[in-house]
Amino acid sequence: MLKKILLTSAVAAVSLVAANKTYKVNILEDTTLAGKQVKAGDYKVELEGNNAVLKHGKQSITVPAHTEQAQTKYSNTQVQYVNSVIHEIHVGGTTTKIVFAPENGGTAGGAN
Repeated sequence: MLKKILLTSAVAAVSLVAANKTYKVNILEDTTLAGKQVKAGDYKVELEGNNAVLKHGKQSITVPAHTEQAQTKYSNTQVQYVNSVIHEIHVGGTTTKIVFAPENGGTAGGAN
């Protein structure tokens, strides 16, 4: 019985940690993301449900996003732009990519 409780607690703790992932990224140039202005600089990106929250100093930008898993690990963190708009962030050292919803409300993907 005690083992089941400990196992359940461990699974719940892992789920909680996985639910709020935080990553660091450097945006090299002023750009837009989901129609919002993003200035160049170092950002902390937190995933909260179906949103990503980008924090830079006192600035906080919340935009729709989801994660996908790549076949192989990314060697370093990269920001992918489509038409000068942030489309994805590939998280270095992981297989995780953060995919942002396009500004026009269409489906993400297709452009690389």
